[in-house]
Amino acid sequence: MDNKQINFNAARFITSAPNIKHMPEDTGVEIAFAGRSNAGKSSALNTITQQKSLARTSKTPGRTQLINVFELSEGKRLIDLPGYGYAKVPEEMKLKWQAALSEYLQQRDSLKGLVVLMDIRHPLKDIDQQLLQWACDCELPVLALLTKCDKLKSGARKAEVLRVREAVAIFGGNIRVEAFSSLKGTGLDQARAILSEWLLQDEVAAEPATDEGEQA
Repeated sequence: MDNKQINFNAARFITSAPNIKHMPEDTGVEIAFAGRSNAGKSSALNTITQQKSLARTSKTPGRTQLINVFELSEGKRLIDLPGYGYAKVPEEMKLKWQAALSEYLQQRDSLKGLVVLMDIRHPLKDIDQQLLQWACDCELPVLALLTKCDKLKSGARKAEVLRVREAVAIFGGNIRVEAFSSLKGTGLDQARAILSEWLLQDEVAAEPATDEGEQA
């Protein structure tokens, strides 16, 4: 197992889909990225893959309107979900995004982990908490990345991470909370390690157990 690693730099864009019917075959392992429209989701994806323009970033929050699919290797994908909660988006479009988001999260069998991105200065909005609760109800592991942590001094950053960790404990699921900065690279190694763990879980489960006592 030690020799198996995920090459995040190999990520490549596959397709943009308005709903799960237009996505690749529902096999393998997918890790989805979700967050409010101004949480820095696209920037985080670009940082994790070390590709400046893999996911489109925009100064206009809410621009990600489709489910964007990126492939790391065969059967291993990162999914950029539509940003949610941006007030200036027309209501009809907002409802359409939310429907696509809900459909994906509830029906996609290959979804094995969820990354929820929240601005460290404004975490745990109502819609964030709803998403976390849903993931825990579905026994889906979550990585909560508190983005833009470079905006806070070290002491305040650590205190906020601890506060959020305590707050999410009420959901009762497998939620890990880490500070993250696309600008400084803070939290990059931790995020990659957790994503690798999720992406390789099927391979780990498939490995035959070895009895060291029988080995010469």
